[in-house]
Amino acid sequence: MPSPAVMKALRNKVAIVTGSSRGIGAEIAHTLAGAGAKVVVNYTVNRKAAEAVCAAINQAGGESLAVRADVSHSVEARILFDAAIGRFNRVDILVNNAGVLLSRRIADITDEEFDRVLSVNTKGVFYTLREAATRLADGGRVVSMSSTVTRLMLANYGAYAASKGAVEQLTRVFAKEVGKRGITANIVSPGPVNTEMFLNGKSEETIKRMANMSFQGRVAEPEDIARVVLFLVSDESGWVTGQNISASGGAA
Repeated sequence: MPSPAVMKALRNKVAIVTGSSRGIGAEIAHTLAGAGAKVVVNYTVNRKAAEAVCAAINQAGGESLAVRADVSHSVEARILFDAAIGRFNRVDILVNNAGVLLSRRIADITDEEFDRVLSVNTKGVFYTLREAATRLADGGRVVSMSSTVTRLMLANYGAYAASKGAVEQLTRVFAKEVGKRGITANIVSPGPVNTEMFLNGKSEETIKRMANMSFQGRVAEPEDIARVVLFLVSDESGWVTGQNISASGGAA
């Protein structure tokens, strides 16, 4: 159970976490709610999973709202902010977590696959940042999720790395544009994390090899990443902005 200090860290704050029906996003939603934030749990397809996240938050004494919105479409990114403000009257925190993973050689990627990766991973962040530019409260916080693949140059991750590299630059420029309003914007770059998206299609040997890239010889758990996000959206991080924080156990 969070300490009393942690439970008060985000009291009266409203957070949107995109792609938060499962995996890292769901853990971030739980962690921010545990720190006192009212959380908008965003999903695209899995309504039951999003509602389960909300049910757990509400049962623990928090407040949450599940909102279906595909942030790769600008209209739906706007709807997501509309729903948050309509229910909670403001938005203080935006966590750009929604994303898709593609592991394939550049030579084998189709036009449709490349467009899909850029639409969700890059355009989705652009659309939510554009909404946040005018609708996030002064003193707000933005965290965009990238990946250590932008540093490691791994084979088969060209499209994914390109999409996340763009996310990093968008977030840095956004940080400068809104800084005078006391808003901070940072990037978190996880290494391998024990989620369904990471494990899918990987052999036990591959997972072990990637785990050994970290100094601790393991893959991260979702809560390892969520704790970093919690710091970056708290008041304590007010002088940290435009930065890319590696949460990879030293892997990158």
